Amino acid sequence: MSKIEEVPEPVRILAEQLSRPRPLRRGSLGERYLRCGKPNCACATRAEARHGPYFSLTRVVGGRTRSRRLTAQQAERVRQQLAAGQEFRRQVEAYWEAGEQWAEAQLDRVAAAEAAEKRGSKKQSTKRSLPKSRPS
Repeated sequence: MSKIEEVPEPVRILAEQLSRPRPLRRGSLGERYLRCGKPNCACATRAEARHGPYFSLTRVVGGRTRSRRLTAQQAERVRQQLAAGQEFRRQVEAYWEAGEQWAEAQLDRVAAAEAAEKRGSKKQSTKRSLPKSRPS
């Protein structure tokens, strides 16, 4: 592991952001308005009179879609958690990018050091043997 002084500032800042605990969520929040099915209800004839909103949280777990109904208060909290989850994903991607740039910079420094070593070595003799004569 590198010393803290060696870690580039962008990497250090992103690592600090990622280390802050917060509730995160994946998935999507749905909001629906429904008809009740009663023939005499206003929702049967007018779309703006439908019942709701009804909220649901949906996400894939183990290859299967899972949904959960929510109250309006829960939906607001889940909306914040989903936003925090999306921000976390953006931070992780930025952290990967910064880490890769750091890794490339390390490779460039190693290559530069190797090139400097090669320039300082003794030159080999340029003397070559004479070509063999061909039989006539």
